[in-house]
Amino acid sequence: LLNFQYKTYSKPKMLPRLSRTFYNISLKRHTYLTTSVVTNFTSSNKSFVRRHIGPRENEIQAMLDTCGVSSMKNLIEKTIPKQIHFTEPLNIPRPLTEAELLALVREIGNTNKQFRSYIGMGYYGCHIPSPILRNVLENPAWYTPYTPYQAEISQGRMEALFNFQSMVANLTALDVANASMLDEATAAAEGMGLCVRHTKKRVFLIDELCHPQTIATVTTRANGLRIKSEIVDLFNIDTDMYKDTVAGVLLQCPDTQGSVVDVTTLTNKLHKQGALVVAATDLLALTILKPVGEMGVDIAVGSSQRFGVPMGYGGPHAGFIAVKRNLVRNIPGRLIGLSRDTEGNPVYRLTLQAREQHIKKDKATSNICTAQALLANVASFYAVYHGPQGLKDIAGDVHYKTAELASTIQGAGMVVKNKFFFDTLLVECTPAERRDVLSRASQREINLRVYPGEEYLGVSLDETVSQQDLSDLKFVFTGSHEVIPYVTVIRNLHDSKLARDSPVLPYPVFTDYHSETSFMRYVRELELLDYGLCNSMIPLGSCTMKLNAATEMIPITYPQFANIHPFVPFNQAAGYQRILNELGNDLVNITGYDKISFQPNSGSQGEYAGLLAVRKYLEGMGEGQRTVCLIPSSAHGTNPASSQLAGLETVYINSTDVGSVDLDDMKRKVDTYSDRLAVAMFTYPSTNGVFDESISDMCGMIHSAGGQVYIDGANLNAQVGLARPGDYGGDVSHFNLHKTFCIPHGGGGPGMGPIGVKKHLIPYLPSHPIVETDIDATRSQGTISGAPFGSSLILLITWAYIRLMGPEGLKQASLVANLSCNYMRIRLEEHYKILFHGTHGFTAHEVLLDLRSLHKDSGVDATDVAKRLQDYGFHAPTMHWPVHDNLMIEPTESEDKQEMDRYCDALIQIRKEIDEVLDKEYPIDDNVLKNAPHSIARLLEDEWTHPYTREKAGFPLPWVTQRKFWPNCSRVDDLYGDKNLILTLQDIINSKTQ
Repeated sequence: LLNFQYKTYSKPKMLPRLSRTFYNISLKRHTYLTTSVVTNFTSSNKSFVRRHIGPRENEIQAMLDTCGVSSMKNLIEKTIPKQIHFTEPLNIPRPLTEAELLALVREIGNTNKQFRSYIGMGYYGCHIPSPILRNVLENPAWYTPYTPYQAEISQGRMEALFNFQSMVANLTALDVANASMLDEATAAAEGMGLCVRHTKKRVFLIDELCHPQTIATVTTRANGLRIKSEIVDLFNIDTDMYKDTVAGVLLQCPDTQGSVVDVTTLTNKLHKQGALVVAATDLLALTILKPVGEMGVDIAVGSSQRFGVPMGYGGPHAGFIAVKRNLVRNIPGRLIGLSRDTEGNPVYRLTLQAREQHIKKDKATSNICTAQALLANVASFYAVYHGPQGLKDIAGDVHYKTAELASTIQGAGMVVKNKFFFDTLLVECTPAERRDVLSRASQREINLRVYPGEEYLGVSLDETVSQQDLSDLKFVFTGSHEVIPYVTVIRNLHDSKLARDSPVLPYPVFTDYHSETSFMRYVRELELLDYGLCNSMIPLGSCTMKLNAATEMIPITYPQFANIHPFVPFNQAAGYQRILNELGNDLVNITGYDKISFQPNSGSQGEYAGLLAVRKYLEGMGEGQRTVCLIPSSAHGTNPASSQLAGLETVYINSTDVGSVDLDDMKRKVDTYSDRLAVAMFTYPSTNGVFDESISDMCGMIHSAGGQVYIDGANLNAQVGLARPGDYGGDVSHFNLHKTFCIPHGGGGPGMGPIGVKKHLIPYLPSHPIVETDIDATRSQGTISGAPFGSSLILLITWAYIRLMGPEGLKQASLVANLSCNYMRIRLEEHYKILFHGTHGFTAHEVLLDLRSLHKDSGVDATDVAKRLQDYGFHAPTMHWPVHDNLMIEPTESEDKQEMDRYCDALIQIRKEIDEVLDKEYPIDDNVLKNAPHSIARLLEDEWTHPYTREKAGFPLPWVTQRKFWPNCSRVDDLYGDKNLILTLQDIINSKTQ
C-alpha cells in the first residue's frame, strides 16, 4: 500500500508490513496519521499524474542530483535548444480525476445512438466471448507486450499469432498467411503491391463490385506508386485487351452487393495472361463457402473483424493477407514461423525479418511496422473458442436467416438481385417502396445500406441477429407483421457447387478447448510465456513503452462506443464526433499544427499520408517535378519505405560523429536537388537520442530550396509542452499515439498515426468515398484506410490520457522522460561507451550504448547482451539500430527509480561478465553471455558441462531470485527458421515435425 508516516502507541514491530500485505488494522487502536499527511494524501491521491509518472518527488530530486543539475528547468536548458523552447502553457483543459473521466466518457458515449446496423461493407456486429474479453482484451499481459523480437520471452502471443496464420491459410485454402494487416482496404493495396513486385508489370485492374472504400484505398496507393489502375467489370470485359500488361486484378468474393460467384474460369484466364488474382473475402463465409484458393486465387485479403472484434466506428481490426507458397518472400507485414532453439526444441520466432524496413529501407516489401497483433490474437482465440463446428454453425445461422429474409422480401413484391449470397442482399425497389422501407427502418432504429440513386437498398446480417431482429427486418421491408408465404425459392449456398467441402480448421488447437475451463487454462498457459509491462520495464528506444493505464482502457469495451458502424450518419455518432473534435484540438495545441487527420491507422500510414499531402500540394502548385525526399541515414526504416510508397526518390543525408545531421552534406544534397527537392524527413529528437541544435536552420534550408519539412513524431514524448514541431519548422508530422499517447502496443499493434499539417496542406489531407468529411475530395490525396477516422475506438485511450494528465501533467511527463534517460546514462557511462550526446553532454529521452569495440575485443555483441538481460528478468532495449552493435534505451516517465536502478545494475553486472571473458576467465564460446538465455529446463539438466555455475547462469544478482521471469526456451536459431519455413499448422503436418 502507501508508505504512510505512522506514529504508534506501541512498538514498531507490532505493525504489519504494509508494503507487502494488507491487514485490517484499526487506525484508532494502533496508529494515527498527522493532519498534514492526510491533507497531502487526499490532494495527491486524486491526481492521475502521480499514478502515471513513476518517480516520486524525492526520487526525482535524487536523479537531478545524479545528473548534476539543480532543477528540471536546468535539465531542459542543457537538453533542448533554447530557440525552440515552448514557454506558454498548453491550451488544453484542466486534468480530471479518474472518477470524473469515467463519468464524462459514459455521458459522451450515451450521445451515440446504438441503432442496429445491417450496413455490412466489411463491418459486422459480433459477440466477443466473455472469456476472451476478460482474459485477453482486458488483460495487460496481452495488451502491454511489444512486437515479439525477443522470441524467448514471447512464445505465448507468437503461438496465438501462429494459430491466426493457420486459421486464415486454412479458411482461404492458401499456403501462407501473415500475422495481420492494418485493415481490409490497406491489405488489398498491399496485395496490389505484391502483384507488381512479382510480375514487374504496372497495370492493375479493380472490379467495380469491390467495397467502395477498398477501391478508393487501392487507387490512392496506385497513384502514389505510379501504377496504372482501372476500375472495370471483370466478369464482362475482354481481358485479352490487357494481355501481358496486367500485374494483377482485385475482386471481392462475396462481392459488395452480396453475390457469390465461382471465379475459377476468370482466374484461369488471367493466369494464362501472366496476371495474379487478388480476392477480398470474408472468413466467416469461407467456413461454408468454397475457399477462394480452391478457385485459383493467388492472394486473399480481408478482415477478421467479425471474429469477436467490435466494429468500434472503424477499428482497430486485424486485416489479413494470404498467398500461394511461391509468393511468401514478397508478403508484407510480420510472419511467425516455427524454428528451433539451441537445444533443438521447437520454438516460434519472427521469420524473414530481412524483408523489414530497418534492413531494406526503401527496398522493403512494405512500410508496415505496427499491424494489429492484439486483434489478430482475439480473432484466433475466437476460432479456438468456437471450433470448426461452432464457426460453421454461426455462419449457417447467419446464412439461413438471410435466406428467410430474402424469401420474405420477394414475397412482398420486391426483387432480390442476388442469385447466390451468404449474408448480404441487394434489394431492388421503387422510389416509393424505398422511402417507406427507410422510414420504417428509422422507426425501428435500424440502419440499412443506402445505394446512390433511388432503386436499391442493401442489408447484411450477422451473428447478433436474433429472431426478434429478423422479425423487425421483415417488417421494415414489408410493412407487415403477417407471415408472407414464400413465393420464390431462394437457393442457398448448401444447394450449390459453391458450398465448401474441404475440412475447416482440422487441427487440435481448434478442437480441444471448448469448455470454458480448458479454454481459460490455454489462454493462461500462453500468457505466462510472454513478457509485458506487467512484468517489468521494456526500455525499447524509439518505442516509448509507457504505462497503459486501466482507466484509459476501460471505455473501449463500452457498447456505446464498441458497437457503432463506421458508416452511420454523424447524428448517430455524436459522441465519437465530440471525441474526435476535442482530441484534434488538443493535438493542434500540443504540436503547433493547424489541423489533424485521424484516418491513418498506424505510424507508417501516417508517414505515407503526410508525404502524399506534400506531393499533392506541390503538384497543385505546378511543381510536380519535385520528387526527391531527403532522409538522414539514422532515420527510422519506415521513413524511406514510406517515401518509396508515396512515389518519391529517397536521398540519404549523412550524420556527424556526434549524432547530428551533417549540415555540410545536407547543403550539398539540397544544392544538387534544389529543383527536384520535395521534402526532407527529420525525426526529432533524432533516433540518435539528441535534440539537434540546428533544427530550425535545417528546416529553413529546406524551405529556402522550395521543399517541405516532415517532422517524424516518433519521439514526441521528449517534447510535449516543451517544444512544438509546428513552431520550429515542420509542415507536417505524424504522431504515434501508441507511443507518446498511451495506446498499448498489443504485442505488435494496434497503433494510430494521425497527421498534423500546417494550413497550406489542409486541402490535401485524406478524404473518404462514403463518409463525407470537411476535406474536398477533388483536391484531397485520396483515401488511406478503410474507415474515415482510422481506428476510432482506441482514440478514446489517447483522449482519456490527455484529459487525465492536463497541461502541466503532460509537460511533467516529458520532463521526467528526459530526466530518466539522462539518469540511466550517468549510471551506465562508466561501464559502456555512450555513442552520442547533445551539445551540453546530455541526451534526450533515449540513449545509445555502443558495444562495437567490446564486440571486437571479447566476441560479445549486442545480441548476446540482449539475451543475457533475459536471465536478469528484463526485456532488452532496441538492438542493432540505428547503429549496428548498439543498444538504444528509452525508460519513459512511467518507470520509478528503483526499477531503473535494477536495470542499470543488471547492465553493470553484464559489463563485469564481459570483462571476465576479456580476462579469459571464461572461454569466448562458452560463457553466460554466449549461452544466454538459460531456461529452467536447461538449468535442471542432469549434466552441467559449462565452466560457470548454474546459479551464475540463472540468478546472477540477489534480487533476481525474488522477481525472476523465466525465458521459455534457450536461444532461438534464426538461420534455421529462415531456411526452413514452417508458417502454419498444416506446414507442421506436411513436414512431419513433431
